[in-house]
Amino acid sequence: MNVEEYGRMFEAEERQWWYAGMRSISFSLIDLAAGGTPPRSFLDAGCGTGNNLLHLGRKARAVGVDFSEEALRFCKERGVRVARGSVLALPFQAGSFEAVTSFDVIYHRWVSDDRAAVQEMARVLRPGGLLLVRVPALRMLWGAHDEAVHSRHRYTRGELSALFEGAGLDVVRATYCNSFLFPLLIARRTLDRLLSRHGSDVQFLPAPLERAFRLLLEIEARLVRFFPLPFGTSVMAIGRKRA
Repeated sequence: MNVEEYGRMFEAEERQWWYAGMRSISFSLIDLAAGGTPPRSFLDAGCGTGNNLLHLGRKARAVGVDFSEEALRFCKERGVRVARGSVLALPFQAGSFEAVTSFDVIYHRWVSDDRAAVQEMARVLRPGGLLLVRVPALRMLWGAHDEAVHSRHRYTRGELSALFEGAGLDVVRATYCNSFLFPLLIARRTLDRLLSRHGSDVQFLPAPLERAFRLLLEIEARLVRFFPLPFGTSVMAIGRKRA
């Protein structure tokens, strides 16, 4: 990822509507799959600048892994536990964690084999452990942001579910998210193509829009506990490792 993108992420991850709202959806899915018995240990695979580790660490023992020295520098600034490593070769023994998360990692160009990456994350899970993966959704939404962050692929819900099943995981819930704002992003991507816009989408909006958009994602966080959403700009899956 571009060094400048890590800086934008570091500034935005705690408060910006998309990051905060997606965090709500992620934790809602973890609570759903955990069924009242929260995981006691988390690995965040491809932890970036470490903000999710801060929140996971409030729930249980949490450690992160990232290959980027720049990302690890930001993690150390946050004061979270991290190790250097690749999602294709995690530096932990099999069965080390009760839960593994991976937020917008396996779609990157540097992850040469997403199937192997999911299998590696499943390897470090204990039997019955949970894996949560989030990736960008739907090729039709490809745009300037994908180029800025070195995307390789945007996924369907079926593709992500198939990766889980191939790694010996039973899918508890696979859902699209950021669904309410889906039409707006289609319009944005169309305009980007017409204007040949380049660059990242990571930025703050005017305060009223920040509050409104975050509220929509928090509503989705409640909905995904009951049923999967049929379309959206991202797709998440949570699965359980078979005994």
